[in-house]
Amino acid sequence: MKRSRESDRPAAPRRPKRPSRTTRHTDAEQSAPVTPLTRRLEAPTRATPQELFALALDWWMKGERFDIGRMAQELGVSRATVFRWVGTRELLYGEVISAQFEAAMATARDEATGEGAELIANIVQRMIHLIVENEPLKKFVQQDAEYAMRILMSKSSTVEQRNTACVRKALEDGVRDGHIRPEMDLDALAFVIIRIGESFLYRDAITGDPPDIQSAITAIRILVTAEKRNERWTIP
Repeated sequence: MKRSRESDRPAAPRRPKRPSRTTRHTDAEQSAPVTPLTRRLEAPTRATPQELFALALDWWMKGERFDIGRMAQELGVSRATVFRWVGTRELLYGEVISAQFEAAMATARDEATGEGAELIANIVQRMIHLIVENEPLKKFVQQDAEYAMRILMSKSSTVEQRNTACVRKALEDGVRDGHIRPEMDLDALAFVIIRIGESFLYRDAITGDPPDIQSAITAIRILVTAEKRNERWTIP
């Protein structure tokens, strides 16, 4: 049987019927081609470093010790991925503790009262009290004092470095706003304030003696309120 020329021509593509609202998604899934990008877009979203930090912060607030393996499992990624994000477990602790310190400083600055050097001293006093009242930090130190001190106070500690930078920023703002004209260089003063706070706050872990918050506040107040005389103070 002869076919007409018209039958030899490829059929023109039919315009697809517009699916109803109830069947649109199902029809599209059945008819649309699946490409590598499609598969990636439809795959569950992979966790991010931000989600890891949020998880670590949640564990910190609950007083749970960080377990990289469990964290990786909960996020649905490998241990290697988590380590690539954070470096080490100690650095992850450092990130969380530093964030807590920065939050305490921000709260102290918002709530502080007074004028001049007394305002800066009041900021430091409030910050110390907030740190002392931080239950997860107290529990962390009590669980393993030696490990906690290594993270909080060692030479390579990111916690001490970032806390010192945070205090220096507050001192710098105090100088710029005319509240203080400290005798000491700002870098040195910020470092000494942190060291005094650590020595008195963590004294139970260092020497076995109870923490002495008032002595720390008194010493820091003396340093902050001691001013240069007859000299114009400029920020280095």
